[in-house]
Amino acid sequence: MDEISMLSPDGAPAGLIKDSSDAAFIEDVVEVSKEVPVIVDFWAPWCEPCKQLGPAIEKVVNSANGAVRLVKIDIDQNPAIAQQLRIQSIPAVYAFKDGQPVDGFMGAVPESQIKAFVEKLVGEIGPTAAEEALEAATTALAEEDFAQAASLFGEVLRTDNSNVDALAGLTQCYIGGGDLERAGQTLDLVKPEDADKPIVTGARAALSLAEKALDAGDLEPLLAKVEANENDHQARSELSEALLAAGRKEEAVEQLLDIVRRDRKWNDDGARKQLLTLFEAFGNEDEVTQDGRQKLSILLFS
Repeated sequence: MDEISMLSPDGAPAGLIKDSSDAAFIEDVVEVSKEVPVIVDFWAPWCEPCKQLGPAIEKVVNSANGAVRLVKIDIDQNPAIAQQLRIQSIPAVYAFKDGQPVDGFMGAVPESQIKAFVEKLVGEIGPTAAEEALEAATTALAEEDFAQAASLFGEVLRTDNSNVDALAGLTQCYIGGGDLERAGQTLDLVKPEDADKPIVTGARAALSLAEKALDAGDLEPLLAKVEANENDHQARSELSEALLAAGRKEEAVEQLLDIVRRDRKWNDDGARKQLLTLFEAFGNEDEVTQDGRQKLSILLFS
């Protein structure tokens, strides 16, 4: 048999996923688990959460490239094993290794948690479909292809509606597209326990800056005021906001750095604080952030 015939249509090794029964449980699960870990998905046709969980488990198992097997058991047709394991609600998932159940969970969990469950059994596996979509979305966002990025972030959220990376990324897409209302609504979907994660605080800072930019003054009058009086720090701060609104990030940062250079204490250290907000909004990987942080450090410690 050649290599192609040994693969399933999606490219994963054949035989990774199968339906089983009470009668075949020993052969399909217990015996097989002595050679390779087996995940058992107990489900039923009427169970809506099962319909969400099943495809997600299959994706993760396929991405493990043969390191783990998946056996699916309809408990309506095969109640005996479920009763022996005292399963009271579905979906219920058990991991078997060396002929014994070693781990499990109940309920429809996100794909990321399924991957962590599998990796606990077999070690690190390849990226899931959601992780690949997130990577592609992040790249599209960096390239300011907001429509493509939003589509990919939305794809992730369809299978994991609380994915914090996707929610923060989608927020940034709406900001980039000028839809600040939907950006705020998307950010409101972030769970409280994720609210202080850097990717969320960065999106929040970006939204705040975008809202301020709506009220930014015209560039020419502000430039004239700063040229007329280099120590008019209020005008220079407003000029920074106007430059940011015009998409001139580096120049916006330079104006604030100039205030710090001239009068660190102005407006209760306001220029430095605003710089930190900009850096948070731009992200740590942004070249303007990296260059700006270095210049700010030199000013503060010189």
